[in-house]
Formats: sequence, C-alpha cells, structure tokens
Amino acid sequence: MMSKWIFLALLGLASLAPLTAQTPLRVAAAADLEPVLPPILEQFRVATGMRAEATYQASAVLAAQIQNGAPFDLFLSADLGYPKRLIDAGLADAAGTADSSTPIVYARGTLVLWMRKDAPLPPPSLDLLRSPELKRLAIANPERAPYGRAAVAALTSLKIYDALKPRLVTAENIAQAAQFVDSGNADAGLISLTAAHTPRLTGDGVYFVIPRDLYPPIEQGAVIVTSTTERPAAHKLLDFLLSAPVQAQLSRSGLTPVK
Repeated sequence: MMSKWIFLALLGLASLAPLTAQTPLRVAAAADLEPVLPPILEQFRVATGMRAEATYQASAVLAAQIQNGAPFDLFLSADLGYPKRLIDAGLADAAGTADSSTPIVYARGTLVLWMRKDAPLPPPSLDLLRSPELKRLAIANPERAPYGRAAVAALTSLKIYDALKPRLVTAENIAQAAQFVDSGNADAGLISLTAAHTPRLTGDGVYFVIPRDLYPPIEQGAVIVTSTTERPAAHKLLDFLLSAPVQAQLSRSGLTPVK
C-alpha cells in the first residue's frame, strides 16, 4: 500500500505542475501596442497553450526597468534605440537572428494628428498645426517615447516647433497623449495611428496622417531579455508576431508590417 507520505508528496507535485506550466511570459510593451497586443496574446495562447502578460509604458521607462532588474522576458519597444542600448549593456539580445546585436524589427509606426469631432477647430491638417486657433497640442514625452521624438521632428521639419513649444501638453506616453485630447485637456494631439484606430477614438474623433518624410521612420524593435528563463517561449512569441496572419492584423490596427 502506498504510504501516506508518498501519496501526499505526489499530490503536491501534481498540484504544482499546472502552475509551472502556466507561468506567463512577461512582456514589456511600448504604449502604442496597448490597443493592439491583447488580442494577439490571446491568439498566441490558443495557438500554443502559452500565456503571456504585457506591461505597457513608454519605451524609455520599460528599458530603465529592465536595466534595474525588472523580471521581463521580452521587450517590444516603439523604436530600435532603447533595445539596442540593452543589447550593448549585455542585458538583451536578438538570438536566433543573423545579427544578434541588432533588435528584431517587428513593425513600423505612423504618426497622426488627432482631434475630437466636436472640437471648434478646422479639420486636422498641417494647416491646423500652423493655426493660432490651436491652443494646446498634446505629444508624448520626447525624452521617453519614440512617438514624442517623431512629433518634435515633424514640427521641426515644418519649422513650427519653436512657435508651438509653449502650447505643447506633454504626456508620459502615447496612450496618455491620446487621453489628453479625448478628455478635452488638449485641442489636438500627435499620436500613433494604433491609438487613432481604437474603437473609442474612431468614434470620438478624426485624424490626419502626418507625411512620413517629416520624421524619421518609427521602426519598432524587439529583444529577448538575457536573464529570462523562458527563452523558448519568447522566441515562439516573436515568431508568432512575425507570422503573415499576425503581420496582417498589425496592419489593420495601424502598424506597417515588416513582412
């Protein structure tokens, strides 16, 4: 007869096994992915049985958290600069690619000028950016968010940055910039196309696509955090992001696919 102690030990192992198998992949995700990534992570779970949970912040904030030892497995940045710094510091890599010292580009972003439909202003356009009627323009923090840097670059290219600088309302990230405009705390905002494509902002407002030649390309890069214990799962999620169906889904959500 099985002893009581052996039975209890086996029962304990059985209860721990599902918890180990279900340890979620921890993803540090740029704020512009917040409207886009949740359904993709659910599709990934259905397809592979692997769970993944994302934390959304400005790319600079997430990079700093990883530098300070935050337990992330995968970093999906809104640019290439922050993940490249982590690679250079030995804290991340793009292992499995031809050049593991270069972040994996998984999408490209688009900058738009968004405003509420009920705003007492002309429709969004480059002319609106030049108009004195525009009193408050929301952008993401250019020191932390790639879309904020793109916004400053676009305004500088148009030679209106100095004139608009006193009227800028600076948000921590692109999601907060969109919220500032939607809540009426800014007249318009330079935000991501992914944010403009959300059901709420689609219903509340209208947008104008900022010409791409006014700002550097917003190439969004991914790296695997060196300290991860979930490297195979992180690779699977990256492969999933780069698959044709998911790239098509990114395109419908406002990101330019890379494949």
